[in-house]
Amino acid sequence: MSTTGRGLHGHVLDTLGPEITAGEYPPGSVLRTDELAQRFDVSRSVMREAVRVLESMHLVESRRRVGVTVRPKAEWNVYDPQVIRWRLAGADRPHQLRSLTVLRSAIEPVAARLTAQHATAEQCAQLTECALGMVAHSRGHQLEGYLFHDIAFHRVILTASGNEMFARLGDVVAEVLTGRTQHDVMFEDPDPAAVTLHVRVAEAVRARDADRAEQLTREIAVGALQELDILAP
Repeated sequence: MSTTGRGLHGHVLDTLGPEITAGEYPPGSVLRTDELAQRFDVSRSVMREAVRVLESMHLVESRRRVGVTVRPKAEWNVYDPQVIRWRLAGADRPHQLRSLTVLRSAIEPVAARLTAQHATAEQCAQLTECALGMVAHSRGHQLEGYLFHDIAFHRVILTASGNEMFARLGDVVAEVLTGRTQHDVMFEDPDPAAVTLHVRVAEAVRARDADRAEQLTREIAVGALQELDILAP
């Protein structure tokens, strides 16, 4: 998310958030709002708004007569898309990518099975359209176009599963796919085998073959982990 539309507190967050998630302020560190307001040349009210956002992510907590304290990593809302984005931008990137990819490998195959069972005709068509879009952008260094269709594909899988908990992970998956592209944890052109697997998942869903949809999606996840072994060991 850009600072545009978020005002001055967005500028503060774009700097302070990554610093906290990168460990520049270790757990237990006390942040003085007055000092931060001076550092960022913003009013106290702007600084308080930024702190409220960080509190909503469980990155910090405000204590009367103490100040704003950085919370332990175990308490962070690690599913917050902004927190994911900040962590992917820092030195923790390889660990964060692997953690998120393992999460996907646990969830998405089951979601694909449910999608094959419950997807509407419109959702099947959307999935096929996304897969074909990935094919069309899989050559010639068109990673941004590929990313657009890749995100859309996985959102359909999670949403069409009919499980609202899976559907809410759409933003998480979008962030990890975006992070891989923006931070060059991708080959210049996507792995042809992975592209083909996405097409076959769409076909399996359309054929209502739940076993095959689950199996193929699991192969996608395994391939993603293998890519990380090479690009972000």
